[in-house]
Amino acid sequence: MELVLVRHPQPEIAPGICYGRANVSTSIEATTRVVASLRAAGLPGALPIYASPLARCSMLANSLGVPVTFDARLAEMDFGAWEMQGWDAIPRAEVDAWTADLLHYRPGGGENVLDVARRVAAFRKELQHPALVICHAGTIRLLSALHAGGTLEEAALRAANTAHRIAYGEVIVLKD
Repeated sequence: MELVLVRHPQPEIAPGICYGRANVSTSIEATTRVVASLRAAGLPGALPIYASPLARCSMLANSLGVPVTFDARLAEMDFGAWEMQGWDAIPRAEVDAWTADLLHYRPGGGENVLDVARRVAAFRKELQHPALVICHAGTIRLLSALHAGGTLEEAALRAANTAHRIAYGEVIVLKD
């Protein structure tokens, strides 16, 4: 099965801010650039589209002019009280505690990586056909790690330890 994963356009938020589940939007210009890039690549074509319901993804999905299925399981990790805080304002001891136990620690009292992996894996398991998925860097890392195989815990750790190098609007294709 082929999955075409698209990261949302750059959100309108200052650098250095922790945002996961926060519903930050993107500019019309940023969305238009990504739509043009997708169309130039022949996307979405006949692929059904699934998207995170968060504004930075839904704006892009709705701009494609085709039906979209929004699925909350594709949303980015919930960082709880850390959301919309500067990374430098989050106590170092809390960040260290998270990095010491990536699977189970709940940053800001939000979700842990294993929780996110469970919901993303449930989405992937239900999906039985090729699709275009508009989502977040964390979700893309998890889908890629799940695609590579192993246990849920192994995939979750692999995703959490993968360097964050997915550009805004980047397309990643997973094929069986």
